[in-house]
Amino acid sequence: MNKQILLAGAAACAALALALPASAQSIDYGSLETLFNEPVTTSATGSPQRASQAPVDMDIISAEDIARSGATDLPTILSRVAGVDIQAWSVGHADVGVRGYDQARSARLLVLINGRQTYLDHYGYTAWSTLPVRLEEIRQIEVVKGPNSALFGFNAVAGVVNIITYNPKFDDGGFASVSGGTGGFGEISLGQTLKLGERFSARLSLGASEEDEWDNTTGSADRLFLDAERLTANVDTVTQLADNLELRVEGGYSHTKQTDIISTYAYVPAKYLTQSIKGTLAWDSKFGLVQASAYQNDLTVKTEISGVPTIYENTISVFSLQDLFKVGAKHTFRVGAEYRKNEMPTAPVRGGVVSYDVASVSGMWNWQVTDALALTAAVRRDELDLKREGNFPPGIPPYGNAFWDRSLNETTYNLGAVWSVTSADTLRATYARGVQLPTLVDLGGLQLVFNTPTFRGVFGGNPTLQPTVVTNFGAGYERDLPQIGGKAGVRLFVQKSEDIKGQPNSAQVDVPATGATLPVFTYLNIGESEMKGVELTAEGAYDNGVRWNANYAYTDVEDSIDAGYNAAVRYAAFAATTPKHRANLNLGWSNQAWSVDGFARYESEKDLYYSGALRPVDAYVTVAGRVARTFGEGLTLALSGQNLLEDGQRQTSGLEAERRVLLSISTDW
Repeated sequence: MNKQILLAGAAACAALALALPASAQSIDYGSLETLFNEPVTTSATGSPQRASQAPVDMDIISAEDIARSGATDLPTILSRVAGVDIQAWSVGHADVGVRGYDQARSARLLVLINGRQTYLDHYGYTAWSTLPVRLEEIRQIEVVKGPNSALFGFNAVAGVVNIITYNPKFDDGGFASVSGGTGGFGEISLGQTLKLGERFSARLSLGASEEDEWDNTTGSADRLFLDAERLTANVDTVTQLADNLELRVEGGYSHTKQTDIISTYAYVPAKYLTQSIKGTLAWDSKFGLVQASAYQNDLTVKTEISGVPTIYENTISVFSLQDLFKVGAKHTFRVGAEYRKNEMPTAPVRGGVVSYDVASVSGMWNWQVTDALALTAAVRRDELDLKREGNFPPGIPPYGNAFWDRSLNETTYNLGAVWSVTSADTLRATYARGVQLPTLVDLGGLQLVFNTPTFRGVFGGNPTLQPTVVTNFGAGYERDLPQIGGKAGVRLFVQKSEDIKGQPNSAQVDVPATGATLPVFTYLNIGESEMKGVELTAEGAYDNGVRWNANYAYTDVEDSIDAGYNAAVRYAAFAATTPKHRANLNLGWSNQAWSVDGFARYESEKDLYYSGALRPVDAYVTVAGRVARTFGEGLTLALSGQNLLEDGQRQTSGLEAERRVLLSISTDW
């Protein structure tokens, strides 16, 4: 069946001989942004669009925003977007959620670099320190909210963070920076673009950093807490094979060491090694823009679970083919097919390999009904085939590998409408269905056996686990305000998650022991959850160099748990762990030489897990800032700080976030 789906998708891509090309192979974001006087995106429909006209709920963080942020990591930058939740558990580990449901190692957010998946498939989460790109090479970050699987791909149920780097074909130059500060912080970054003739361009970036871990205020053993270290390399090449044929090859490498929090909210030491490579061939043909791509991500994680040394290994390979074309001036279509191969050896107890194949077909139609009204519809069909090979350790119920012979078939869709009521007023409405498929750990990659006098039991995956289905409706209004050089907007949304996943907990046995087997603790579907909320945004800029932006988000979550289960016991008490109120304020000023920015974030009280129990976390305000002086030849000297109000601030139920101040010298050319 998988092969049939792939062949059907490939045939659809090739059968449209009357279609017109939709766009060029590479997008010059800089020129388009200058033309439209606002950020431009291609990720939603494949064609260049002004951000204000995208058929999804999207915020764009620009390269200028990143430079002025004073931040050294992506989660801090993302936390300043309306509706984005951050749980910073250590110097190196932060979990990022969109509109609630943030949890340790959350698998609800899809993170991409130029369309290449970067989240870690074994648990389905993003270890942000492992991303191989440097902040200086990011052109923009697109934060898309709500289920968007049909438009963006696999498992984008809470939202998408799409990182767009500078394209060496259009963006020349390079950068270098050195930073140092309190807490043992030190970082160096270097990047350079190369041009070899008129047809080959490349960008190479390298970077390394280190930082002391926050003080151990938890009472846990000191050996669990590692100082953070990070080494990355990234390469991006573009080759113009012919006037209408382009090859883009990207590769990334990261080696990191840090303190992690696992899904049961316990601290562990972790060392990550990631490698990835992607190739995309784009053909501007009479059939449209045809793109064939392939990438592979390799992961090795050395950590521990309950004191047991653990090595996770995961390899994922993805192949895709799509065609983007126009029919007339008002209709843009995209059809595609994708195949994914994902596998991991069982851990920490070896002996088996759990894997799945996913075949997908998708289609998108964007209809520019009038100059003021655009409609977009997208649909995607995923067919997952699961299997297991190898042996089982003693004490596990004798299911047999045949128990893993299972298929999952799910359909996702996105509907969007954008109406420019006037030149200053825009209305947007979206409706979507997304599916969070179980991860490899959920499905049996976790295999942990305890058989001691003090504790007996098996922690393992569940191949019968159902996907979590998320449906979402959103409506928004945005108005340009030229009198303040900015805009303001409001967004409303409601969402329902069915078959939410509960984590294993030794407090509740899922499969009782027998004379020959141990009790089993596993992942189960335990009920549903509903969420509603509102976001308010506003920004402005003045001729005297003053700028500001502010946002506020309110979310209300209600959990409905099946009889026999407890949301808190199963680490799924989303109503308790989601703060109702979040707000951000940025005030800044700049001229040709100086730049000053201050940031404040408020988050209301919530409960978060630690060591198996929910603990209250009080409301807090955190403040950050940056002062920079730019000299000739692109040289910038900057002083910045994070968590400036207190030496140590309780932002989660774990380590206290510490004040850090750093000085950086950077240049670009």
